[in-house]
Amino acid sequence: MANIKLESLTKRFDDVPALDSINIEVQDKEFFVLLGPTGAGKTTMLRCVSGLEKPEEGTIRIDGEDVGEVSIAARDVAFVFQYYTLYPHMTVRENLEFPLRSRLRRYEQAKIDRRVEEVAEILHITRLLDRKSVHLSGGEMQRVGIGRAIVRQPKVFLMDEPLSNLDAKLREEMRAELARLHYQLGSTFFYVTHDQTEAMTMGDRIAVMHEGTIKQIGTPQDIYYKPADTFVAKFVGSPPINLIEGTLKDGNLSLSGGQMICCPTEEQLKALESAGKDKVIFGIRPEDILITQEEGDSNSFPMNVYFNQSMGAEDILNLKSDDLILQATVAPNLDIQVGQTVYANFQMDYAHLFDVDTTKRIG
Repeated sequence: MANIKLESLTKRFDDVPALDSINIEVQDKEFFVLLGPTGAGKTTMLRCVSGLEKPEEGTIRIDGEDVGEVSIAARDVAFVFQYYTLYPHMTVRENLEFPLRSRLRRYEQAKIDRRVEEVAEILHITRLLDRKSVHLSGGEMQRVGIGRAIVRQPKVFLMDEPLSNLDAKLREEMRAELARLHYQLGSTFFYVTHDQTEAMTMGDRIAVMHEGTIKQIGTPQDIYYKPADTFVAKFVGSPPINLIEGTLKDGNLSLSGGQMICCPTEEQLKALESAGKDKVIFGIRPEDILITQEEGDSNSFPMNVYFNQSMGAEDILNLKSDDLILQATVAPNLDIQVGQTVYANFQMDYAHLFDVDTTKRIG
């Protein structure tokens, strides 16, 4: 297989940078996920790697080779698109055979038959081989689309939101299928999505992208537990992180104009002192707020429950204190009612601090 290295990659559309000096290295056999909102530049990056778009600046290396002037076919990458690229008048078998019949490859029929059977078995579509593609379900069509990519054993798989058109249940099943496929093939996957669940459950590493720039690259654990800035903190996590402006005063954090006074840990105080910051953005994830019926320690605050979202395995409490609104997750068996007053206990060891000016992580 192969690795991918992007160096200072820049692509513009009408003087608007879709990619702004991107530097990324995808390791051999890695499942690398590019995560970001619509319009971040994710698909443009994949198209540049595949050769469908030509960047204005920068270098693209595949397996150490600069492919800037290499044709699309010669790059030996497979692109799995968001929309199914099947020929409706062909059977599944004929669709899978098609990439092996190009003038560039010219495989013998025996090898074509063998590869099609192998791929069909891997994707559990052997029973569909003689069915016309127009008679397939969405999940079956997506499997065949992936099969068209893997049948010729490319160096790299480029996948552009391949599950976004499937319903929720089928997306969940296909996430597991893709993770299994990656493990079984031992291939390099460069995967684009706006869905944080896909990124967190499948990726070995994740690059979070926004407005043509890379905000953070790391493992799913790095991205979630040590977000580089407030954008990453808000984009990854459901329900989203609570962010509150605060001021450091006499060793305590005064939050939301003094509505709450909490005690940072020694490590957090050292980080704030080292950064020379007294104005901060305080972040606490909903699962890191412990809800009790009685007041706790110095980081415990009374709040009113004004809305309860039942999610089955957990309840999401929407809490209010004057103008401040927070979300916290609790077990459904606590049976907390709307209108009830509860105490929100901030677990300070898991809190996050961000620079109020740059929005970057402190410490």
